[in-house]
Amino acid sequence: MQHFAFPHSMRRFAAGFSIVSLALLIMASFSACGGSSTGTSGTSTGPVNLTYWSWIPGMDKQVALFNQTHPQIHVTLSNVGSGPIEYIKLFTAIKANNEPDVAQIEFQTLPQFETTGSLVELSQYGANSVKDQFPSWMWNEVTLSNGVYAIPQDGGPMALYYRDDIFKQYNLPVPTTWAQYADDAAKLHAANPKSYITDFPPRNPGWFTGLVWQNGGNLFSISGQSWKVSINNPQALQVASYWQDLISKKLIKTEPDFTNAWYNDLQTGALATWISGAWGNGILKQNAPQSAGKWRVAPLPQWQAGQTVSSNWGGSTTVAFKSSKYPQQASTFAQWISANVQSAELEFSTGAYPASTAALSSPTVNSPQPFFGNQVINQVFSDSAKQVNVNFQWGPTMEQVYNDMGDNFANAVNGTSTLSDGLNAVQQSTITYMKKQGFSVTT
Repeated sequence: MQHFAFPHSMRRFAAGFSIVSLALLIMASFSACGGSSTGTSGTSTGPVNLTYWSWIPGMDKQVALFNQTHPQIHVTLSNVGSGPIEYIKLFTAIKANNEPDVAQIEFQTLPQFETTGSLVELSQYGANSVKDQFPSWMWNEVTLSNGVYAIPQDGGPMALYYRDDIFKQYNLPVPTTWAQYADDAAKLHAANPKSYITDFPPRNPGWFTGLVWQNGGNLFSISGQSWKVSINNPQALQVASYWQDLISKKLIKTEPDFTNAWYNDLQTGALATWISGAWGNGILKQNAPQSAGKWRVAPLPQWQAGQTVSSNWGGSTTVAFKSSKYPQQASTFAQWISANVQSAELEFSTGAYPASTAALSSPTVNSPQPFFGNQVINQVFSDSAKQVNVNFQWGPTMEQVYNDMGDNFANAVNGTSTLSDGLNAVQQSTITYMKKQGFSVTT
């Protein structure tokens, strides 16, 4: 099976935790002291050279287009690896004051990098001029205390991918509520014990967090310099209880996702749905090709009938570092790579879901998709992006949170605890960890 390019928060749990732990240890050494020093004013009379770290396949085409249209700036792309592989190198480079000029960073890790003091505050270089070109919830995620620390690059508005053939075969309604989804799970498994409504991936907390987000839960909030930790908020506990019930009744699988076995289940119909981000369409096309024409996309089920609330899973941003000699040009590139429509369309062609609202309105993105029975799936994703709660807040230690959540959820799947117990444990471990790092914490 071909492994498609998916949000890298998924990979870090399949690959193990040693890299994540090492990255956190490195971050701890400078999280309280401010990181690298400020660069020069960024003025230049001739072409300047910038380095850019990114992992998205096909990004070389976007960079080449930028270089072609900006003769006074030349960007050199370097794929140094994704997720923790890149982050460990970035944390090390920050400590040595030797970062690239620009880099790609996932939304959930952005606060972690901001605490190092190494990111350029981009509003001084005109970043607010592109604010209206992105969904408001995305822009909220790249701002902190009125400062702009990144430009949204791609996202993952969530939806329900479902096997239309299986739902028709067993006369199942496409669920519009989570209660109906659970009812479908029971009916499907009763009719075919080899088929399950979906899979609960224990070591992919990003997926679970997306569902908490949809339910109105917030893992973190900040007031001034003090962080409030609420990993086990009531909405998160409700989501945990819901999935714990399906796990206990053995109505869903609990295998690792993004593995050959999981891809095979998607292809053969052993899994009838996948709750995922917009980028998931590329995953299915590349890794379950024999199921072409059988999939459709629907809005996320709702906790209350008649609601229209969605969420996001995945996505990344572009940041500039203070050690750059040319912060103005770095900011120009960060803004262009996401806000330029042609650049965003190139990114869509690789399977990513661009953040640019203009690109998402283009014919290229809104064409019928044969793999999905000629459904114009972006209509669902476009609506989803407009329904994401804008008030969700990432915390400054999300690598640690996801690491601990994955460990505890694995225990729950193995039957030694529950998902709710896991959330309670991560609440305490997060508070302990953050205090050790010098953060002001309340609960």
